[in-house]
Amino acid sequence: MAKDCSFDVVSEVDLQEVDNAVNQTKKEIGQRYDFKGSKIEVELSGEEIKLLADNDFQMTSVVDILQNKAVKRGISLKSLELGKIEPSGKGVKQMIKVIRGIDKEKAKSVINDIKQSKIKVQAQIMEEKLRITGRDKDDLQEVIQLLKEKDYGVDLQFTNYR
Repeated sequence: MAKDCSFDVVSEVDLQEVDNAVNQTKKEIGQRYDFKGSKIEVELSGEEIKLLADNDFQMTSVVDILQNKAVKRGISLKSLELGKIEPSGKGVKQMIKVIRGIDKEKAKSVINDIKQSKIKVQAQIMEEKLRITGRDKDDLQEVIQLLKEKDYGVDLQFTNYR
């Protein structure tokens, strides 16, 4: 009997790297001349980053700094969901959510694309990841290529390849 091969499709973010990016952002904000005398806060709590700034212009600068630091730390921008800039007291605030896992709708979309490709593999949803199984490793490689070419709005990684 032939042994089935498989791999998992996941969307994971290393929260330690997110914390490092937040700390580097705080450090750069403290050193920049254009932020002197401004009340700017960058805070990570759980899987959300809370940003406070005096005005919209400063907020966009802080978000830009944070995104640059995140990319340098190997965090995909697809893993950071920007909230709306809202007025808060004397300034503005913005929440950034760190996205981990693949939600059901995106998982169904991935499975639908795999089925439409007619590659002989099976896909199943396992909580916040997908397991792709098939008899031939070449078929699995084809599926990986297919998924890399499409954009599902989340950062996909391929793990546990056996």
